[in-house]
Amino acid sequence: MPKSEDAARPWPTLVILALAMGGFAIGTTEFATMSLLPYFGESLGIDAPTAGHVISAYALGVVIGAPVIAVLAARMARRTLLMLLMAMFALGNGLSALAPSYGWMMAFRFLSGLPHGAYFGIAAMVASSLVPRNQRTQAVGQVFLGLTVATVVGVPLANWLGQAVGWRWSFAVVAVLGLTALVLVALFAPRDVPDPQASPLRELDALKRIQVWLTLAIGAIGFGGLFAVYTYLASTLTAVTRVSESHVPIVLCVLGLGLTVGNIIVPRFADRARMPTAGALLLWSAAALALYPMAARNIWALTIDVFLIGFGAALASVLQTRLMDISGRAQALPAALNHSAFNFANALGPWLGGMAIAAGYGWTSTGWVGCLLALGGFVIWLLSVGLERETARRSKRPGSLRTQDAG
Repeated sequence: MPKSEDAARPWPTLVILALAMGGFAIGTTEFATMSLLPYFGESLGIDAPTAGHVISAYALGVVIGAPVIAVLAARMARRTLLMLLMAMFALGNGLSALAPSYGWMMAFRFLSGLPHGAYFGIAAMVASSLVPRNQRTQAVGQVFLGLTVATVVGVPLANWLGQAVGWRWSFAVVAVLGLTALVLVALFAPRDVPDPQASPLRELDALKRIQVWLTLAIGAIGFGGLFAVYTYLASTLTAVTRVSESHVPIVLCVLGLGLTVGNIIVPRFADRARMPTAGALLLWSAAALALYPMAARNIWALTIDVFLIGFGAALASVLQTRLMDISGRAQALPAALNHSAFNFANALGPWLGGMAIAAGYGWTSTGWVGCLLALGGFVIWLLSVGLERETARRSKRPGSLRTQDAG
């Protein structure tokens, strides 16, 4: 028996690799679209601010698609759902490559964003089911490595392709990556049987748990700092650090390296102490973001600080597993909503950072905005931990119901 178990041991690695491939495709299109904005904007005859609405359309697709798909597909086998999500993703990006006008581009980017959150949520559940309970965050982090590696490899390649042969080819390549992920999932993902007790109503039941909402709020607020800095990093490099535009891709790549290294190292600690690790990451991010205005005038100091900011983004993997811990049997909806929360952060951080810049506080003020957002996430973390401890104390009091819902 032990021999057969050892022989089967490599297959979880192949499953996680297949799931990470989907993350790589999603990460490439999500971040590369920002760098391709001038090219498709000019091609479609629209100015830069209008072209930016295309990125918002994708984010709106993520926010809407994550909960809707998770609820409606509650009775579907996870492997089947992952394949359908990748098929939808590939279709949306393939159509984006063919978009004849601004209106169609908006519609196709919205379609491309719909499977994003549900894919990562279901992929995290599949990956965590393959490993012992004390290794679940590591498995989730490995799936997320697909997204972080995309910021280092996929985004620069997509940007280069857009410059060399046209922006449409970048979206076409992403569609091929999506189809590749679909094939890999079909080959390696376990053939599961849908839970007969699963239902949309059971998934919605998770929203009755206060800890689910608090965990989502930690990500929605605490993660905003990363996006506040990321959005205006190129402008800061040229206007404050005073380096040439050729340095911008290098620094962005370093941010991606920070994301990747963080997702490799941090989950090992999170599997031992999940909420303490989340709290430590929020304080880490607050400190790194507070250093940003001071580091911005020196390219070496700024590059190191950008790496540290990226490292703190491992919070995504930690919160993903946290949501599975506190959601009971209704895990698909909270797992998918985690990515809706991060897209809320993706909108909140740049909006607040832009307000600070417009008010005359300068490009580096995004660091202070990010620091405050990280500290805001930490305050919500304190509330979550405090409520959890109070619930535990009440359950131990004489005469209390031990079956009390801790959510």
